[in-house]
Amino acid sequence: MSERNYATQMEAARKGIVTPQLEVVAKKERMTVEELLPLVASGKVVIPANKNHTCLDPEGVGSMLRTKINVNLGVSRDCKDYDVEMQKVMAAVKMGGEAIMDLSSHGNTQPFRQKLTHECPAMIGTVPVYDSVIHYQRDLDTLTAQDFIDVIRLHAEDGVDFVTLHCGITRKTIDQIRKHKRKMNIVSRGGSLVFAWMCMTGEENPFYQYYDEILDICREYDVTISLGDACRPGCLADATDVCQIEELVQLGELTKRAWEKDVQVMVEGPGHVPMDQIAANMKVQQSICMGAPFYVLGPLVTDIAPGYDHITAAIGGAIAAMNGAAFLCYVTPAEHLALPNLEDVKQGIIASKIAAHAADIAKGVRGAREQDDKMGDARRALDWEAQWACALDPETAKAIRADRSPEHDDTCSMCGKFCAVRSMNKALNGEHIDIL
Repeated sequence: MSERNYATQMEAARKGIVTPQLEVVAKKERMTVEELLPLVASGKVVIPANKNHTCLDPEGVGSMLRTKINVNLGVSRDCKDYDVEMQKVMAAVKMGGEAIMDLSSHGNTQPFRQKLTHECPAMIGTVPVYDSVIHYQRDLDTLTAQDFIDVIRLHAEDGVDFVTLHCGITRKTIDQIRKHKRKMNIVSRGGSLVFAWMCMTGEENPFYQYYDEILDICREYDVTISLGDACRPGCLADATDVCQIEELVQLGELTKRAWEKDVQVMVEGPGHVPMDQIAANMKVQQSICMGAPFYVLGPLVTDIAPGYDHITAAIGGAIAAMNGAAFLCYVTPAEHLALPNLEDVKQGIIASKIAAHAADIAKGVRGAREQDDKMGDARRALDWEAQWACALDPETAKAIRADRSPEHDDTCSMCGKFCAVRSMNKALNGEHIDIL
């Protein structure tokens, strides 16, 4: 690879340099490079693109762009098959997932991570604190701050495009959690590990204490920091509480410090949030974090739908994206229950894609409604092949129709000859309408 005269996409934009990645993103978003450049320079758009991820098909993340979705994958002690995870990865990319997060918490993680950054065109993200215990094969309380930092460097060298780091909780957070008595305490896996490490060692959060050293690593490889929300609400009762908002204020300060070193930043958000609080959460983040892209898990709008949380998250995700969230982390039917299988992954992706697309239409994102308008034309013409071409998941649509095929090809088995579209087409053409 030839030497480049910038370290990060943000630095390049600030210097007026149009990178190959920025050109690709501008074309995808139907923007000129002149429109996109200042958004990247200001931090309102990020282009996660590690210089070692050479097979990347770059994407931009920002509230004024198409809403992107992330797909969480990875093995656990109970589900150890990396080949199955790779099948999920390829299926996720085929279904339109723009990012893959490897959340593996068991086994030899590096070969799988390297396979992703050598073969997968989607953005790749990780949570290095998960990998620290696995990498060193030691108990959490025996790890040092330098151990954590070294794993961040390892992930950066491996080509990871963005890393979730729980930098915003400090020893002060320990007192807050005990004082405010949340119903669910900390539900973030990474956040709970950092919290536990602080409690066991008596030391400050290493991701906060050594943030400048971490920024230097991220700048060297152009790794985007996704500032994790350790105190995201895990149930509706904890939504928008003191712990969540105080951490968000800290994340705003950390965003400024990253931008001072030209390091790109996303900010992660809730969690479980009632519908009537979602818009306010988005606006507060935009203000405190100065327009840095918001990356949300859901939000889930009710706590009582295990097995259907892809739906509760899609409802919240659509509202969040319409109000400024830029990046939706998918949620599957297995959320709160199990590691998702291939079918769970598919259901989660489709639900998130629907939410993202619906929000883009509401926001007026360029070209967002074109496919819907084509579908309207296809349905009016009763052109089934054109409808499949417009569908998010044509295979499922075709299978449902084939399973309950109608007597007449120009109808469906629900309405038959009572089909309103068929009747209107015939009436407007002056044709006889046969219903019996």
